[in-house]
Amino acid sequence: MTEKTYRVIQWATGVVGKAALKHFIENPVFDLVGVLVTNPGKVGKDAGELAGLPPTTGVLATDDVEAIIALDADCVHYAPLVADVDTICRLLASGKNVASVGGPFSPQHYPAHFEKIEAACRAGGVSYHACGVHPGFSGDILPLTLTRLMNRIDHIQVYEFIDKVQNPMIYTEMMGFGRDPEALLAKPSRSPEAPYAFAQSMAMVAEGLGKTIEKVTTRLEVAKATKDIPYTLGEGREGGGVIRQGTVGGQHYEWTAWCEGKPLITYHFYWSMGPDIEPQWDIDSRYQVVIEGDPALEVRLMARPGPDGVRPFLGLPWTGLLGATALPAVCEAKPGFVTHIDLGVVQPHGLVRG
Repeated sequence: MTEKTYRVIQWATGVVGKAALKHFIENPVFDLVGVLVTNPGKVGKDAGELAGLPPTTGVLATDDVEAIIALDADCVHYAPLVADVDTICRLLASGKNVASVGGPFSPQHYPAHFEKIEAACRAGGVSYHACGVHPGFSGDILPLTLTRLMNRIDHIQVYEFIDKVQNPMIYTEMMGFGRDPEALLAKPSRSPEAPYAFAQSMAMVAEGLGKTIEKVTTRLEVAKATKDIPYTLGEGREGGGVIRQGTVGGQHYEWTAWCEGKPLITYHFYWSMGPDIEPQWDIDSRYQVVIEGDPALEVRLMARPGPDGVRPFLGLPWTGLLGATALPAVCEAKPGFVTHIDLGVVQPHGLVRG
């Protein structure tokens, strides 16, 4: 049986984009036709080389946005560090379905963005899907699936634990690690808009349970570095530095959705610069869902340990794969903004291969 194939473009090749790019090259369901890069050092390189594979695809990376938009393609996996709605709309209007790992996610909180996206979808006759591991899986698809094991639900809690020393990321500096603790508490580095990126996930879970969210509250606590902590920004990236003793070495953001006067869904984000922080937190990198009720349950989603016994944090590669594996369903969906509910149970093809 011959499976339908989809002509795909990979937009950006950071950690997220690289995981998707490798998938597109190796999966026979996809025909890679273009790669957009923003790093001048990557221009002209074969897509295989950028994905850590043999440079034999014949698809060369470009930073020419107009050339990418002009390509004949079914879909785009859009994974820049910061999403640009106008660019997304140009891709949609050109007749390309888009899965964006950076959102925008929520029509309720960004109506102007989604008016433009819907108009572009109509113009191109295509669909737009916002996706990722969180928001997009661990905070919505996973807990919604688990609710079928429950007789009664009191409280759903979703956790993200990341050790940023073991798993270096460019977000370390952006997130304000190394700042004065009181200054960070007074003015967090994470945008006040951040909870709204996750609001659709919370709403999706609540609506799946037949409830409506009344409000979302936020809380931040910090941990201090107990010694100087050197850090890097990850493989292939220049920069890094030292988190000085007494400065912010850990952050715990807590966002809670309330329903009928009680907490219904809480998202916890525990980010730490290794174990040398006070208070000490669990730093075993993973996602975790805890549902309080009858019967209570707990599920942990994590990578297998590496040769050193440490579990790597796969949130970024998983983000790329969640977008990539959804693309055929997005291409076949009705034109417009499509959610996980609209897509139904995504059935990725091409994963089992010799």
